[in-house]
Order: sequence, then structure tokens, then C-alpha cells
Amino acid sequence: MKVIEKIVEASKDADKVVFSFEFFPPKTDDGVDNLFERMERMVAHNPTFCDITWGAGGSTADLTLEIANRMQNMVCVETMMHLTCTNMPVEKIDHALDTIKGNGIQNVLALRGDPPHGQDKFVQVEGGFSCALDLVKHMRSKYGDYFGITVAGYPEAHPDVIQSNGLATPESYQNDLAYLKKKVDAGADVIVTQLFYDTDVFLKFVNDCRQIGITCPIVPGIMPINNYKGFIRMTGFCKTKIPDEIMAALEPIKDNDEAVRAYGVHLGTEMCKKVMAHGIKTLHLYTLNMEKSALGILMNLGLIEESKISRPLPWRRPTNVFRVKEDVRPIFWANRPKSYISRTIGWEQYPHGKWGDSRTASYGALSDHQFMRPRSRDKKLQEEWATPLKNIDDISEKFSKYCLGKLKSSPWSELDGLMPETKIINQQLGDINLKGFLSINSQPSVNGAKSDLPSVGWGAPGGYVYQKAYVEFFCSGEKLKGLVEKCKAFPSLTYMAVNKEGSSWISNVNDTDVNAVTWGVFPAKEIIQPTVVDPSSFKVWKDEAFEIWSRNWAQLYFEGDPSRKLLEEVQSSYFLVSLVDNDYISGDLFSVFN
Repeated sequence: MKVIEKIVEASKDADKVVFSFEFFPPKTDDGVDNLFERMERMVAHNPTFCDITWGAGGSTADLTLEIANRMQNMVCVETMMHLTCTNMPVEKIDHALDTIKGNGIQNVLALRGDPPHGQDKFVQVEGGFSCALDLVKHMRSKYGDYFGITVAGYPEAHPDVIQSNGLATPESYQNDLAYLKKKVDAGADVIVTQLFYDTDVFLKFVNDCRQIGITCPIVPGIMPINNYKGFIRMTGFCKTKIPDEIMAALEPIKDNDEAVRAYGVHLGTEMCKKVMAHGIKTLHLYTLNMEKSALGILMNLGLIEESKISRPLPWRRPTNVFRVKEDVRPIFWANRPKSYISRTIGWEQYPHGKWGDSRTASYGALSDHQFMRPRSRDKKLQEEWATPLKNIDDISEKFSKYCLGKLKSSPWSELDGLMPETKIINQQLGDINLKGFLSINSQPSVNGAKSDLPSVGWGAPGGYVYQKAYVEFFCSGEKLKGLVEKCKAFPSLTYMAVNKEGSSWISNVNDTDVNAVTWGVFPAKEIIQPTVVDPSSFKVWKDEAFEIWSRNWAQLYFEGDPSRKLLEEVQSSYFLVSLVDNDYISGDLFSVFN
């Protein structure tokens, strides 16, 4: 979806203020891993979009393209990619645009770009463009209306025309405004401004833009002060005016990073309050890849609450233009959403309204990609799961501790810790794990909870959500046999079980049965059923679930280690079981384990 469309939609609610975050490509692999962990936490607060910068002189071109793709398709946040003219002949520009278009990204921030490292002035590359206006014209000429195009606005005029006294001449300022209007007239939808610290300068800039006929949204770029030296360096590079009262406040605390950061949050909050009081309803935060200051400002403004993160669906909704209508998924990948996305890329249609017949769906084959982990997660798994295992009781204890929140990682989860709803049933889960039913996925029953309830709520305000109790686990053939026998006394229970090879299938449902296990009822909408249990998808998922025993756990041990051998024995002999209690009103799923 285009950013302009999201801003316009939000503006229909006169009281709604929306916000966005900017990130830049880190220099190391560890930095990239850390960025995505931070991004996941920040995106949970539902920004309108996030953007990723294009390194000076195109130095991070490939990395920017890769990060943008992951942001849009794995983090599932509306992504805007910066694109500059520096060192970019038109062939490279088109390659970048074709790449992000193919990845379902619709938003670009079109910039001239800074000079390459070591040069003082921008030089047009042969076969390239000299300015952002040329880039905007080219994008509209070649790609029509596909892209939403954002351009930069400079409240104090472009740094190139700011003189040694820190000011642009009135003529230079007016010329800069006229050039901005040309960019908008050529097809730009949105203006995001350069950082500023004098809000009066920004408000005058907005008024001056309106006076010359610029009517598109103008979004203020807010950069929290995180440390004194970085602040001085950045404002010097951008030739940004610093009001005397800000320098006076910083001077006595400039060597105290914590005090500077706290002041930066206070200042950012007050700046936002002032522009909001003048009718500005969109904020863009330059995060410098740090989360605390940006989130602190938004919390001070009452735009987010750490304890109340709303979810449009039980899983994060895709932003890829090709799958934005997708609203139904099998429950099996609930803790591995990125794996699900990677295995369903390229589907001609994504389920909307109902799951349908999944036998026609072609899941992608398992590859190394599904088992790659950030280094920090790898380290946590090593610490928590790679301890000596003497017997199956030691394995059961690991699963139980995870369900009780005593371990923060799981080989079967891409997420950080447990889902909030798991805490409702974590004691029962801990108990069945100690009995040898090794759970990897679950949800409690819910009968008409309000959609804004933090633990289980999702969807639009004013709705009610429902869930059937569900648990998915590994167990031995002997325990499965006993469980199946007990299920005969519980007519509301449906189950599926399969071994690693797929040679043994035990179930009391038909192969074509699709069971909605989560649904919601909302004002003026049809019933939404975002999560299902489906036999065909379960048979696909079981390969991944069993492979995790070796790929994500056993391989943490050296070849020949007794612990590794024990895990491989469990992998080859156990069954994967999916169990649903269809009585979401008065059922008791866990009583079958007694």
C-alpha cells in the first residue's frame, strides 16, 4: 500500500496521529541482526511505515535492497526505500526499482543523494540523473502510478545553499521552495522534512509551501538527541539551526549520556506537541537505529502504550502488495511466521475470507533458509538448550521450563519468549510436558473476549474474539495410543498425528476437513477467521517440525555426543500431534491428559 494512501486514510479520523521510523543499514552482520530484533519490537507499535536509507554514494545499495525486502516481507511493515542518484546510472536505478517492485514494495524516497565519501560536491554520473526531480520524472514516466513517491523538504533550505552564517538568503530559500514544488508537480505524493530543532522554522516552512500551492502532506522529521557529540556532528553536517535555549540546556549535561538522552526525549516530545497543536498529524522519527528515545517520545505523547499493543490479526498482517488481502493461515506456523512467508512466496492467490482447499496450494520446499537464525538467538539457544541430556525426562523438563517462562528461547519458535495468551495456560502446558507430551504450539479457548483485551484480543475496536483450545506436541507411539483411547470419551476433541516419515497417520478427521480455530465478530464486517487447522498443511508442516529436532537443537552438540544421539532417537520415533477442543464454551482440553 502506498504511504500517501495510509496517510489519507488516517486523516479521516480528525484525532488520529500517525508515526513512522527511519533506519539505516548497519556495517556488520551482527549489526543487521540487532537491527531486525529492534525493528520487530518497534514495529509491534504499528507505525504507518518504516524507511531504510541508501548509503552515501550508493555504498550500501545491495544491503539496502536486502533489508528493504526483509522489512516488507518478513517483518511485515510498510517499507519505504531511499533511492539516490549518486553513482547510479539509470540502469542501476531501474534495477533497484524493478527489484523492490518484484518484492511487493510500493514506496520510494527519491533523493539526489550526498556526494561519495571523500568528495565535497555532487557530480552527476554518466548515464545518471543530476537531481531528485529527474528521478521523480523518470519513475513516473517508466513505472506510472505503481510507486508512491516521497521527496525531501528542507525547512531551512538545502544545506548546499546555507551560508557560513547558518542562513540561506531569501532568494535561495524561495528557489528551494520552487524546486520542491516542481518535485511535487512531477509526481511526488508526500514530503518528509530534514531534521530541525526550531519548530517555528518548520511551521513557517509548511505555511510557505501552502502559499505556493503545495498541497500534499508535509511530514516533520524528528531526530531525538541521543548523545551530545552525535548531535553536534549531525547538525553540523546538515547545517541545522540550534536554538540558544537547547545549547544552554545541553551544555551542563553534555558529558552525561543518560541525562542528554532524557533531555532529548523531553525536547522531542515538546517539539511534537507544538507541531501537533498546529494541525500536523504525521510524525517521522529518525531513530539512528535506536529504539528507546523514539518510543519514549511516542509514549509521552500517548500514541503508544508498552502494555497495550494492538494486533489487526493474531499474526502480523503482510504489507507486500501481492498479499495484502491475505487474512487466513494454518495455525502450525504461528511461532514461525517468517518460515511460513518464505514457504508461500509466489502463490498466485492468498487465502482471503476462508482457507479453501489447501490441497491445491504448493508450499515451497524446505531449505537452509528456514533454519537460519540471528546470532543472538543462536547464542541464547546454545545457553539454554545445549546442556547435557541423560534421558527423555531431561528433554521434557526443557519444554516445561519454556512453557513456564523459565527459558526465553525455543528451537521451534522465531519469536522472543511466549505469546501473552500462553500465560493463561502455561501451568497446564508445563504439566503435560513433564508427562512426555512435548508442546510446541498452543492457544487457550476464548468465548467472546473483547477485541482490545491485551492477552488474546485482535482486530478492530468494538469486536469480540473466539478461540478453540489447541495444543500441538510430540509424543511417543505408546503415549499417543493411550491418548487416542482417552479421546473416545471426549467427543469434542479432534486430532491428527503423524510420524517423521509420514508412513503412520492417525486421525479422527477427514483429509479435506478445515477447522477454524480462531474467529472474530466486528461491527459492520463479516466474520473473520484468521487461523485454521488443516490436514494437508499439517502434513507439510510436519517435515519442518521434525527437522527442527536436528537442525535447531541436536546440531548444538558435537557429533557423537550422547545428548545429540538422544534427540535424534526422539526425532525418528515420536509422533507430531495436533489436538483441538471444539467445545470453546465449556470444554477442558487438558483433562484428556489426566
